[in-house]
Amino acid sequence: MSKDLRQAAQRKGSFLQTLKAVAWSFFGVRKASGYEEDVAKINPVHVIIAGILAGLVFVLGLVWLVQWIVGSGAAASAV
Repeated sequence: MSKDLRQAAQRKGSFLQTLKAVAWSFFGVRKASGYEEDVAKINPVHVIIAGILAGLVFVLGLVWLVQWIVGSGAAASAV
């Protein structure tokens, strides 16, 4: 592992701060100052874990929404 990556993994940013950064990235809007602060503080390992969790929650939420719509009959009455 490179020295820079090892130092980045030692950052003390909280997991909650990382979740906020990942949520902003899913939304697609972020101030440059907030981005720069995140890059300086958050742990890249946390970003990977939070990104996987957020992606999983997003996909499961879409699956649940589709099942709910199909189950309610709203999809059939719209056609």
